[in-house]
Amino acid sequence: MPSRRPFFRAGDLNAFFALMFDNVANLVILATILIGAFHFPRDIVLERMVPGTAIGVLVGDLVYAFLARRLARRTGRNDVTAMPLGLNAPSVFGMSFAVLGPAYLATGDALLSWKMGMAVTVLVGLFKTGLAMFGNAVRTALPRAALLGSIGGAGIALIGLLPLLKVFADPIVGFVGLGVILITLLGRVRLPGGLPGAFISVIAAVAVSWALSAAGLHSPLLAPVLHEAAPLHLSVPWPSLAFLGGLSLAWVYLPIALPFALSTIVGGIDNTESAAAAGDEYDTRAILATEGLCTVAAGLCGGVVESTPYIGHPAYKKMGAGAGYAVATGLFVGLGGILGYLPLLVDWIPAAAVAPILIYIGIEVLAQAFTATPSRHAAAVAVATLPSLAFVAALEARALLPPGAAPPGGETGETLRALTMLGNGFVITALIWGAATADLIDRRFIRSALAFFAGALLCLFGVIHSSTPTGTLFLPWRAGSPVPFHFAAAYAVLGIIVLLAARSREEDRATH
Repeated sequence: MPSRRPFFRAGDLNAFFALMFDNVANLVILATILIGAFHFPRDIVLERMVPGTAIGVLVGDLVYAFLARRLARRTGRNDVTAMPLGLNAPSVFGMSFAVLGPAYLATGDALLSWKMGMAVTVLVGLFKTGLAMFGNAVRTALPRAALLGSIGGAGIALIGLLPLLKVFADPIVGFVGLGVILITLLGRVRLPGGLPGAFISVIAAVAVSWALSAAGLHSPLLAPVLHEAAPLHLSVPWPSLAFLGGLSLAWVYLPIALPFALSTIVGGIDNTESAAAAGDEYDTRAILATEGLCTVAAGLCGGVVESTPYIGHPAYKKMGAGAGYAVATGLFVGLGGILGYLPLLVDWIPAAAVAPILIYIGIEVLAQAFTATPSRHAAAVAVATLPSLAFVAALEARALLPPGAAPPGGETGETLRALTMLGNGFVITALIWGAATADLIDRRFIRSALAFFAGALLCLFGVIHSSTPTGTLFLPWRAGSPVPFHFAAAYAVLGIIVLLAARSREEDRATH
């Protein structure tokens, strides 16, 4: 008689809180940028864009929960954890600052700009769905150090370092939550009554935040924030063909969105390998096809940001999560977009209270990158983390500049431009660097050289190291700058050097 597999487990509450707040924060960031920085009409953003975007999360998380249950039935295991899914954070910033905002400023037509955002999202979803069939082949061809190293770097940079800044901005609140996370999830201390550590960490941190606020004590490092109360509203995002109205304008902005889509595909492959290393072997094509189809669903329903598999499956698994947390997150985010309670939730919970959960996920993802790969490939993992760190450094540095301002001159400007180009296409760059280094360590010089030659080709089209401020793709003869050719030549020279090492090795063998 088959054992009973409960849909919801105790660990699902921990995982739900982490995945839910990450998605909610991205939706609120989207609304804040569009309304605050570009003065988009509130009703279009909150009643059309946000609900439609949330639908993509709802669809994707429900499908991933189904895939987890199917894997559990097929393997007879009770410990299968669903893949996490949510909004792609870089795409939130890219679509806001480089697509939707500029389109609105250029046309002055909010409805047209929204429909263009829908069209871009639908096209991106179709692009990702088409690439899904190659997922298994890519995963098989690349060494694990490259796959886990690239996602480990993104994990520690995006969901480790950035949330840590929130903790340090509000240290008393943040350290309370971080302390509970460390003792329960890393120290494995069981709380009274078996209460989930992640949930209790947030409750404790929120209680401390409210107590300090009631006493008139606020962190001197926190930036003052003026919240504008947003009334609850009912907005049901039915699928439609409204995106066709923005299709002609979408082709102009699609080159900006495609690099983000390509990065999420590579990230999806990496995340599938990460789940396999943790014990859950999913079909890469199913994982990637789901992210493509739920992105299409978001675009059809009015959404403007793509969905993607999230980093952190091994951390959610260590929390004891199953499929229930994905279902709960999808329903909470989907209903939150429809009913409009997401901004209220972010106002109620300080960022420093939730950041420790994300820090833990980033730590676990990077730790897995080292522990689940052969020890001899540790250097390859380390190399693969570097482009992600550059992306975060460039992101924070550019935030200090006024909108539209050119980089400063001198050495400071040189550093910022170098960080920006290293960060553009960082996931794919990390994959190439990790693969080339792992093959170099194994003295497979020809494979290593081919990785560098592939990097040279990608440079010519802006897939990696794009020379444009927004990281767009381009045709080599329309780059408008000699920079792509310099990078392509540099990668080609590196590949030739590695090939010379291969020839030297063959000559040594012939001599002996």
